[in-house]
Amino acid sequence: MSITIKQIAKDLQLAISTVSKALRDSHEISAATKARVFAYVSEVDYTPNPYASSLKGRRSGNIAVVLPEVADSFFSEAINGIEKVAQEKGYHVMVYLTHDDAKKEQAIVRDFRNGRVDGALISIASDSQDHRHLFDLSSRNIPVVFFDRICAEVDTASVVTNDYQCGYDATQYLISKGCKNIAFLSLFDDLQIIKNRREGFRRAVLESTLDAHKDMILYLTNDETKNKEKISELLSAKNRPDGIIGSVEKVTTQAYDVCNNLAISIPNDIKIIGFSHLQIAHLLNPSLTTITQPAFEMGKTASTLLFKSLEKKNTAIAREQIVIPSVLIPRGSTG
Repeated sequence: MSITIKQIAKDLQLAISTVSKALRDSHEISAATKARVFAYVSEVDYTPNPYASSLKGRRSGNIAVVLPEVADSFFSEAINGIEKVAQEKGYHVMVYLTHDDAKKEQAIVRDFRNGRVDGALISIASDSQDHRHLFDLSSRNIPVVFFDRICAEVDTASVVTNDYQCGYDATQYLISKGCKNIAFLSLFDDLQIIKNRREGFRRAVLESTLDAHKDMILYLTNDETKNKEKISELLSAKNRPDGIIGSVEKVTTQAYDVCNNLAISIPNDIKIIGFSHLQIAHLLNPSLTTITQPAFEMGKTASTLLFKSLEKKNTAIAREQIVIPSVLIPRGSTG
């Protein structure tokens, strides 16, 4: 429940105007009273609403988009889909970056309590384990829709793609191209989308004539230098893979760099597929075979769901998961 100035005044047995002036650090209020008020609001985690006096029940006209990054082309394109709907509705889009840091995500979301935004579209940080800040939005009637990286525990709508099937299809495709020893470059082990892609890969290996014990999974991090060292070790081994699936865009391009440094020919020595929405994939040398996610449509769909709630005066969003399929686009990296 949100703490109001009225409640603070009642609890401290002060006038509402006194509390209000104390919070504004007015000279009319004694230092002792200010200290008492500040100590109390700190204890109850009170968040002032600087917009309250001007809004008076009206909306802010803003929606938030909380992302782990924008360097990934998927999120850049998703923003385009979100903005298309928002502009049609006369809303501004405020983009917040967590840089894949759960603490930053928590701080950003807590800031929404002051009335800055009317609703939020969120793709969670990879290390997000404590989701109380997300439940808090719901309790404050701030509608939320998740897309791509979702929080299944929160009772709301989400928009995803068919990651499990795509992990399976990518593996099957490499097998059809003659690969016998396939490696999966995994990133963000806690994220459900990565788990789904990895499990699709494992299923395809188990169903194939390949040795199931040879399904190589390389666990990587956000550290590009260390990632390249690990990939280099993998590709320098005697039983190096002849096929690679990059679970996200960044590790796929890192694999390209390593192959170039080690003079490993793509696709003659090794074939590569990456989960990517990279618009210049066809310009790489060789051009990159991709599992291309429907980023624009995912952003547009998530935004549409959010505005349905806002137009119905923040009606609770029904729990549903909308799946928009990705597409495997063959290019030069797989021959």
